[in-house]
Amino acid sequence: MKYPKTMKSENYLSLDFYQNLGKLFYAIASADGHVHEAELITIKEMVKKDWLSFTYTKDHPTNDEVHQIIVTFDRLHSAGNSNGNLLFNDFVTFKNTQSHLFTKKIKELILKTAIHISESFSGKNKSELMLLAKLNIELNKV
Repeated sequence: MKYPKTMKSENYLSLDFYQNLGKLFYAIASADGHVHEAELITIKEMVKKDWLSFTYTKDHPTNDEVHQIIVTFDRLHSAGNSNGNLLFNDFVTFKNTQSHLFTKKIKELILKTAIHISESFSGKNKSELMLLAKLNIELNKV
């Protein structure tokens, strides 16, 4: 999906931002070919605990916008979407075209959430470690 380099509506950016996080977190959870119950629980807990209390713009996003992380994750899970590479690449495309949204704190929270998801079911496996490494590289690109 193509994203314009500039968008006028903060609400649209927020919604799109959180939907892309849902794609990313689903890609991490499904890296081993299966999304486990523990990963579903972890994403919901992380959204409640960390993302709802985190403000990345001067205006607080609404709960509905932040919950798009879970809505998107659940939608992909219900559809049985198994193309984690495509979802990861969608996130990277969004990040590259909307880089102004990705502050240091946002990047840290994204990585923290991704790590918690990957650790939630019997630790990190090789496929998750590789995807986490790719994510770390992407988030640290200048």
